[in-house]
Amino acid sequence: MASIFSSIEAPTGARLSDAIAEQIERSIVEGELRPGDALPAERELARQLSVSRPSLREALLKLEARKILALRRNAGYTVAEVTAPSLTDPLLHLMEGHGKALADVLELRQGLETMAAGLAAMRASPADIERMAEAAETMERAHQCGDAALAAEWDARLHLAVAEGAHNLALAHVMRGMFSVMREHVRRAREALFTRHDAEVNLREQHRALVEAIRARDPDAAVRAVENHLRFVREGIYAADR
Repeated sequence: MASIFSSIEAPTGARLSDAIAEQIERSIVEGELRPGDALPAERELARQLSVSRPSLREALLKLEARKILALRRNAGYTVAEVTAPSLTDPLLHLMEGHGKALADVLELRQGLETMAAGLAAMRASPADIERMAEAAETMERAHQCGDAALAAEWDARLHLAVAEGAHNLALAHVMRGMFSVMREHVRRAREALFTRHDAEVNLREQHRALVEAIRARDPDAAVRAVENHLRFVREGIYAADR
């Protein structure tokens, strides 16, 4: 994490703690720091920023008060997780017995994920693409081992990795906040799809096509890959309801 931070000179007419907070915030906005990431220990972070520990401590307290950072016992400061239980909990409950809720979440995914795929094809870093590829591979291994829950988890994490690769803070914020809904939607969709003998092959090819389109920097192909994938999911859900 040393490469993320750089030395800060005391600004003229402004507090040093504000400049420190601004650099940490910028790292979060640019996707260098993600929810759950731990900051270096206070002494080490002060060294990397070339600032005093009292000024650093003041900046960290400001970011904690604004809920950008969270202080964890025995873990120091971490980037705050984005959660929205007042939004996600009712959706999770409705998806338990209402096909309409499943269809509505799928429509939401269509809008968010096509946008994410197109932007990721233009903006994703090599590290972002590697995370996508790793998620796809882990999902495939979990399926081969018969672990449906883990496969659904990594399926959802692949789609989240694409959103994070779009480097749009608002989009990533929404997708992270909706992750529990996404994961449950993916789990239920996979349950419906795997009544078909060709589901595993199709899903594997669809996810690989998405990652490869982003790797090839082809926004149109990336959007098509998402649209093809979600069309397949939609058909599987509707077929299971009939």
